Amino acid sequence: QVQLVESGGGLVQAGGSLRLSCSASGSIFSANAMGWYRQAPGKQRELVARITSGGSTNYADSVKGRVTISRDNAKNTVYLQMNSLKPEDTAVYYCKLEQYGLGYWGQGTQVTVSS
Repeated sequence: QVQLVESGGGLVQAGGSLRLSCSASGSIFSANAMGWYRQAPGKQRELVARITSGGSTNYADSVKGRVTISRDNAKNTVYLQMNSLKPEDTAVYYCKLEQYGLGYWGQGTQVTVSS
């Protein structure tokens, strides 16, 4: 069993910043990938950023240059630093852990960016 707990969402004005955190617990193996996805109302869930246990990252084009994903392997925690936020970044943000072909999701945290 794997549990993921996200935190750090909230309401922010356009141009502001937020830092999301996701802590994983349970049966966590060293070789895994963690990522952030988001889902806006009426839209499909989409990848925001992903990082492997070795530190390789990839980002959605829409957030490149504004978002940084990082992780603390000792704490099984992944972070998402979001800067220069735009109203179109408004969504529920979900943390995902992938290991050995399985994916585990957190409950999501709401990010709302006002114009």
